[in-house]
Amino acid sequence: MRQDIPEPIPAEQLVIVPANQASWDDLQAIFGTTDCHCQRYKIFTYRWGSVSDAERAARLREQTGCGTPGARSTSGLVAYLDGEPVGWCAVEPRTAYPQLTRTRVPWTGRQEDQADDSVWAVTCFVTRRGFRGRGVTYALATPRSTSPADGEPGPWRHTR
Repeated sequence: MRQDIPEPIPAEQLVIVPANQASWDDLQAIFGTTDCHCQRYKIFTYRWGSVSDAERAARLREQTGCGTPGARSTSGLVAYLDGEPVGWCAVEPRTAYPQLTRTRVPWTGRQEDQADDSVWAVTCFVTRRGFRGRGVTYALATPRSTSPADGEPGPWRHTR
């Protein structure tokens, strides 16, 4: 193996929890200096420029319910490696993303109900610097038998 390629992280070493079980500081550590804060499909394109980075971050904080394990809902999953936050995945019912229903590409040739709450969408992955290219995204993308909305206490360990 080349020296400059980091070692993959075995998926079973990651603990994945609903975002409301993570702290806001942990989520900020993952996002770093990004300015999107997983709001691209939540804010209509014509409004995007008028919503500041700070407002997008505040919206994400509210949507995730970080630090509130008893929250009724959350908007994603957080991956930890040995207690350190390393990854994020935005996943919610498709109806939580109003811009997604206005984007032509995902709907071309499809006849399904865009307002169907039972269909979920994954709209974003973020892997923390220093952990990129090591398989965190694959673990976050692997289907689980329960979801954050099921009210399961988590954490979820990756299983194959």
